[in-house]
Amino acid sequence: MKKKVFIDQKPLHCPSQLRAIHDTMDILSGKWKITIIGCLSFGDKRFMDLMREVKGIGSKMLSKELHELEINGLISRTVQPTKPVTVEYALTAYGKTLRPILWEMADWGQHHRVKVKATFNGEVDNG
Repeated sequence: MKKKVFIDQKPLHCPSQLRAIHDTMDILSGKWKITIIGCLSFGDKRFMDLMREVKGIGSKMLSKELHELEINGLISRTVQPTKPVTVEYALTAYGKTLRPILWEMADWGQHHRVKVKATFNGEVDNG
């Protein structure tokens, strides 16, 4: 008989959880999407601002990634009637729901960096 796992009084079913994780990874996959969302979580940005802040991305790739994020409803694209035309990108309300996940990832990454540095410095880390 299989033992059910519960989190917050809800049974977890591995296949449905894995499917949900896979769906999330499909939307956020690639080298740049999470970084772009993270950058936009600090405020609206113009295309060239994103180019400067997302180190290493090319303009064609940034355009592609922004387009995909817009299709998935995570960011909005606003064209300003200026000369020359200015395009501004922002997280949508739906995109902002990713913020807690990004902050957890950042927190985990900072702790991991400390742990790795401690390991290379010969310190013992039991956590």
